[in-house]
Amino acid sequence: MKLFLGILFSVCLFSVSVIGQAPAYKNTKASLIATIDSILNGAVMNNKIPGAVLQIKQNGIVIYKQAYGFSQKYDYGHQLLENPPSMNTETLFDMASLTKVIGTTTSIMLLADRGLIHVDDPVSKYIQGFDSFPKSAITIRHLLTHTAGLIEWYPLFYRSSNKESTYRLIHSLPLKYPVGERRSYSDLGFILLGEIIEKVTGLSLEEFEKKNIFIPLGMTHTLYNPLKNGRTDNIAATSFGNPYEKRMVYDSSLGYTVKEIDPASWDGWRKYVLKGEVNDGNAWYANQGISGHAGLFSTVDDAQKLVDLLLNKGRAGKKQFLSSSVIDSFLTEDRFHNGLGWMMDSTNSFMKDGPAGTFGHTGFTGTSITVVPQYHLSVILFINRQNMGLLKSGYYYNPNPLRREIFEAAMKYVK
Repeated sequence: MKLFLGILFSVCLFSVSVIGQAPAYKNTKASLIATIDSILNGAVMNNKIPGAVLQIKQNGIVIYKQAYGFSQKYDYGHQLLENPPSMNTETLFDMASLTKVIGTTTSIMLLADRGLIHVDDPVSKYIQGFDSFPKSAITIRHLLTHTAGLIEWYPLFYRSSNKESTYRLIHSLPLKYPVGERRSYSDLGFILLGEIIEKVTGLSLEEFEKKNIFIPLGMTHTLYNPLKNGRTDNIAATSFGNPYEKRMVYDSSLGYTVKEIDPASWDGWRKYVLKGEVNDGNAWYANQGISGHAGLFSTVDDAQKLVDLLLNKGRAGKKQFLSSSVIDSFLTEDRFHNGLGWMMDSTNSFMKDGPAGTFGHTGFTGTSITVVPQYHLSVILFINRQNMGLLKSGYYYNPNPLRREIFEAAMKYVK
């Protein structure tokens, strides 16, 4: 019996491999599907990822939508679940840094479109903690493009446990780089953008986005703190607590430790599998799960609605939700090869060698969106990579090779 199962498993692997090697000259939908299934089924079977959900859409038509593997595979002790729940296309994912573009960037677009802010306004116009030089030189554009000179990452939760004190803490932190001279990706800038949105609108970030983006666009499954808001089922699990962020605090070789933080001075680390709680520590511990840089949960269908809005130059159905001019201004590549909020650097693996105008973003939990306006194409890939646990290297599995292969297959198809 064991021999039979072993032979069957080998045949299955061989079949998937053969299917994935469809003739290069046949750029058919069937070939695309076979290639993608080979890539993602292989990643699941080889125990690289627990599962994934993929959606590819072109010219308003979904080419392929499929779920793979499991929404949770391991428990907190890294023991395989007896009956792991299967992934499906409606599974809710922790968006991680896709929060920056789905929620925060879209909110800033709306405010700019309504004339309530201008992207070249100084941040000091809205936040008092930026009144003095060199912070007085920072604009909203700098925050959107990660060129404000802010520290890349800081364990805010060691010194703050609520939104208001977190804002004040970021105001007090020194800059690490000269303003505007380099792009250095920082979550702190998007936390500040969340504060600006709240200052301008008089609403909480959560309330503004829900009323002005998610409800109007029909993104009914996009929200912060799903467990607190009654959504408890069909959620992809992420990490076993926050082991990587704990390593960021304790392990100076990663380059994130700060002299004023004693790693042992705080021990509020979660000790269970995160499922419906945002993985990001600064969002969870220091911002109650709601922040401009992380915290949103969503599905592929909801993310697609936002992508369609951008591809359709601000139109949602028959309504002009955003002006085409504001879309164009945010999706114009700058000297650092990025747009406002969105990434546009075609050297990134998830959009590798994409034509001019290609944009997208990734999230630490394994989420990614890639959009190619030239072909009216989008590739949305959500992977719950963290539920595999940290590798022996101390890092999570890197999904970039999968992202690149899938994007290349999609581009090959549309060309």
